[in-house]
Amino acid sequence: MAHGGNIIDELTTDHREVEDLFRRIEAMPSGHEDRKKLIDQVTIELVRHSVAEEQYLYPTVREHVANGGPMADKELKDHAEVEKILKKLEGCAADDPQLDQLFMLLKDSVTSHVQDEEANLFPQLRAVCSADALDTLGDKIRTAKKMAPTRPHPSAPDTPPANKLLAPGAGLVDRARDFVSGRGKSA
Repeated sequence: MAHGGNIIDELTTDHREVEDLFRRIEAMPSGHEDRKKLIDQVTIELVRHSVAEEQYLYPTVREHVANGGPMADKELKDHAEVEKILKKLEGCAADDPQLDQLFMLLKDSVTSHVQDEEANLFPQLRAVCSADALDTLGDKIRTAKKMAPTRPHPSAPDTPPANKLLAPGAGLVDRARDFVSGRGKSA
């Protein structure tokens, strides 16, 4: 999930990729091992995306968008809800009856969050930031996603400066665990 372009284009492309993963997951039968692998993949992508937004998007919204503080707080609350769902999904086996229910809850929550960002937050951000500023933020988002954790950490800080200090270390540990376990390999 590193595409190039400004922050809005980068994050919107991430949104489309997650929607595609959701469609692929829904197309598989319950209990199928590849379905769990795709859920692990969507978890990785959502965590990386969320961490990058928390590091760069929401602080920018707070600083530049009118009424940006409450808007950023709402988005962070959405992220916290998603991360709790992801943590529960992480503990489910492919044949766990709770997996389907949690997946649908995740999909509904993420879909609502994406619609809100794209309809409200992104247009307001575009209106107050220069093209150069949006491009610079796009570069920062791409770098953050490369260093970000790949597993949910619901109790980790979600605002600067603590999130910028702790996320790379958690990301390193998560990527090592993923390498050893084979988690995140294509389904």
